[in-house]
Amino acid sequence: MQSLIKRGLSLISLGAIASSFTLVAVPAQSDTGKVDSSCSYNGIALKGKVQVVDSFPDIKVKVVGSFPDLKVEEVTSFPDSCGKWEFVNSFPDFKIQYVDSFPDIEIEFVNSFPGLP
Repeated sequence: MQSLIKRGLSLISLGAIASSFTLVAVPAQSDTGKVDSSCSYNGIALKGKVQVVDSFPDIKVKVVGSFPDLKVEEVTSFPDSCGKWEFVNSFPDFKIQYVDSFPDIEIEFVNSFPGLP
């Protein structure tokens, strides 16, 4: 009887340890793993003034024609909503670098309805 109690306690202990590991493994980003539901990537809001750089970007971007992580509309003023980007040469909100492989996010340029697809 005493050995059954010890086995039961050890199974309960193993169950508690296993459940604690599953709680740690919850993903922090959206289902796509790229842009979260608040329209940000790694804490960077994907709206505002953007500078294109050749090195040390905040985000590496690949331009695609379909199935983007974010639809981007280029604007000349009021880049105040998700996917509206105003390209500047100084004082950006964040910097991007165009790449062909291993991007952080994939974007598609649109003329209307920017934001999450």
